[in-house]
Amino acid sequence: MERLQKVLAHAGVASRRQSEKLIMSGRVKVNGAAVTELGTKVGVHDQILVDGVPISSEAPIYIMLYKPRGVVSTANDDKGRKTVVDLVENVSQRVYPVGRLDYDTSGLLLLTNDGELANRLTHPRYEVEKTYIARVTGVPTNDAMKQLRQGITVDGETYAPAKSKVLSAADDRKTAIISLTIHEGKNHQVKKMLAAVGCPVEKLKREQYGFLTLKGLNAGEARQLKPEEVKELRRLTHLA
Repeated sequence: MERLQKVLAHAGVASRRQSEKLIMSGRVKVNGAAVTELGTKVGVHDQILVDGVPISSEAPIYIMLYKPRGVVSTANDDKGRKTVVDLVENVSQRVYPVGRLDYDTSGLLLLTNDGELANRLTHPRYEVEKTYIARVTGVPTNDAMKQLRQGITVDGETYAPAKSKVLSAADDRKTAIISLTIHEGKNHQVKKMLAAVGCPVEKLKREQYGFLTLKGLNAGEARQLKPEEVKELRRLTHLA
């Protein structure tokens, strides 16, 4: 017997967190009865429906997408906006994004139906690094960069130390390009950290996720991960 949200995640319905929301909203039925209580356990012989559709165990799939700006990091959007799943073609499995990138942020995003790996990749405990390139207003001082490297608290929220580097600055000193590497994934984290040191973000892109880079992809393009890449992600999250 396993918890219902875990079974939904492993079946590729949604992430563990999103599966919990599906349950609490009454969209999941077990053996014909709606289940809204988290922690409900189910077995292999139980019939599970999500929005009236039976779940099924699908072959795991792992996709890397170069997310463009102006696309939402969800499987569905109630406002009718284009989603990252809309950009993944010729995939029969139900996939969902691992974590998220803001609507106006571009860069590397993973999609999968492997709930266990997705949960570990997004958990700060496993410290999988993500590198962002930001164009900011102003040029950060040495003290500002030191604050980022030591960790910073913004509006009561503490962010772990980040690797930071000024890559370039405009001749008029009004803008700069900064590289920031973090292992957490808190909401709007990079934007909040840079704004806190006096350098609000004008444009943001995720360049790297762990060892994965955008090499060979243009904005809006995707590719399946190679078996050795999946193996390395599992090693990074102690699933190997």
